[in-house]
Amino acid sequence: MSIYNFSARRMNGQEVSLEKYKGEVLVIVNTASKCGFTEAV
Repeated sequence: MSIYNFSARRMNGQEVSLEKYKGEVLVIVNTASKCGFTEAV
């Protein structure tokens, strides 16, 4: 299994397959906006 078997959700909710970026350099940032450590906005 590789990272290209996964998909991610964009900020607008649209799902995108990471296979689309195969052969490119990826920087993946996990931002949790609805966890207990994030202040309520």
